[in-house]
Amino acid sequence: MSYVYQTCLLLSTITGNQQCTESEILTRYEFQEVHMGVQWRVLLYATNEVIANKASQNAFVRVKELNKILSDYDPESELNKLCRLSGPGKPIKVSRPILDTLKKSQSLSKETNGAFDVTISPVVRLWRRARRRKKLPDSQSLQAARSMVGYKLVRISDQNQTVELMKENMRLDLGGIAKGYAADIALEELKKIGVNRAMIDASGDIVLGDPPPNTCGWKIGISSGDEQKGKIDRYLLLHNTAVATSGDALQHVVINGKRYSHIVDPRTGVGLTDQSRVTVIAPDGMTADSLASAISVLGPEPGIKLINHKPGTACLILRHENGRLVEYESACFSCYELKQN
Repeated sequence: MSYVYQTCLLLSTITGNQQCTESEILTRYEFQEVHMGVQWRVLLYATNEVIANKASQNAFVRVKELNKILSDYDPESELNKLCRLSGPGKPIKVSRPILDTLKKSQSLSKETNGAFDVTISPVVRLWRRARRRKKLPDSQSLQAARSMVGYKLVRISDQNQTVELMKENMRLDLGGIAKGYAADIALEELKKIGVNRAMIDASGDIVLGDPPPNTCGWKIGISSGDEQKGKIDRYLLLHNTAVATSGDALQHVVINGKRYSHIVDPRTGVGLTDQSRVTVIAPDGMTADSLASAISVLGPEPGIKLINHKPGTACLILRHENGRLVEYESACFSCYELKQN
């Protein structure tokens, strides 16, 4: 069920000297539903409630459809069917969402030398079990899982719209890119019926359209601490872009006195032990989502270097080092910040 709200804690309009013009009266509407295992919010401005309801409904329906395609939890999803049916010499024709997300994933995998890798699913499943049992994966199981991991084992034919998995029993996990992609598509659904001033928030993966009326951007609150519900003390002013945050404040496990993240390094098969939170600004949700995941694995110096070579992107990394919280920023991150008086 969807709900309409009149207020929003972390997103608000900017008034004063930063004003734009609006030729018609628009009303603000907010809707919430649970999809992909998390809370989604659609905040939009429309001329009337009928248009607002239709726009949000279309967006949520499309997200639900995409989850049936991209989920690694649903055994009947297209993604899992691909994993069951494909193998060496068995290319499988796939839908455009599968093709788009895998092409983007493969490109980032090459760029990061495997720090981002959607073939990591066999190892991720071991670590999910480890978090539940609070027991490290045994070395034999981990070795077997790692033998099925490697982005070079995925062969994509854009012309034929097929995907071939080059080893038997491979499994794909699009958790580091699917929400951002779905948020991009949800915003497109709003725009199809003329709703351009909107925000899609997929529980931290945020995609933004045109700014609210009489403003030049959406005010996005972030914290300079790394707690899950830390104090909001910094703000970004954004429009027609996306922002995503990756961290392990909630999803981690302590085993034998050592903290392991739910984020697994595809190159080692081990959950990250360097606690951090990564916030990425990028031109679209799919890029922001996947870059936030990749930089969590890469670490500050390689991550910042990667971002500084990508137009329209910026990054903030908060990382625990020697008992203190250290902050790393890309060259352009401060350009997006709203300076408080």
